[in-house]
Amino acid sequence: MSAPVIALSGITKTYEGEGDAEVHALSGIDLDIFAGEYVALMGPSGSGKSTLMHILGCLDQPTAGRYLLGGDDVSQLAEDELAQIRNERIGFVFQAFNLLARTSAQKNVELPLAYRGVGLRERAERARDALTRVGLGDRLLHKPSELSGGQKQRVAIARALVQDPQVLLADEPTGNLDSKSTRDILGLFDELHREGRTLILVTHEEEVGARAGRTIWLRDGLISDGRPLLEASV
Repeated sequence: MSAPVIALSGITKTYEGEGDAEVHALSGIDLDIFAGEYVALMGPSGSGKSTLMHILGCLDQPTAGRYLLGGDDVSQLAEDELAQIRNERIGFVFQAFNLLARTSAQKNVELPLAYRGVGLRERAERARDALTRVGLGDRLLHKPSELSGGQKQRVAIARALVQDPQVLLADEPTGNLDSKSTRDILGLFDELHREGRTLILVTHEEEVGARAGRTIWLRDGLISDGRPLLEASV
């Protein structure tokens, strides 16, 4: 078997609490994810799934442990190095879309390429191709206010894909969508998985997590051997 695209060993994350108290968000995570896998991270509120997502996305650093991304140790990189990893090797899709409100769909998708110094003509072409890939080739010049929730999320997915990342991370990507848009977005993720993309999805919705090829349950900062009950308030 080939080496995993993501390899976590002994990952912990501790936050300072009130007084001398400490909050142990992650208490020793060992996890391998291989290229082309579609993985869902699930668990009740406070289980550590969002903290783990932030570490996987190089948005935060672990307190201890080792994180290899494509064989490179990214556990303790400086912030500017983490920013470069995020821009070049990880694609993000968020619940709130995180689009620039006064900017067209095409310009939103071009943004990560602009940060990388890609020329105007190339980034415009790549953005158009990415939007066409997600079914929005006829919405290139529309601003977010002129798009439905599902279309906004498609723009966000195109923006994540335009850099051809090693890993696509989706954090509650259907949380703001109606049932039809949810089905459409999940169908698009299925297509990306069939194309060989590595997908990691954080969700509290069982029917969404069930679409993944592997489900990883977290509880109290650890990977749970059994399937934990989801809290009604999540």
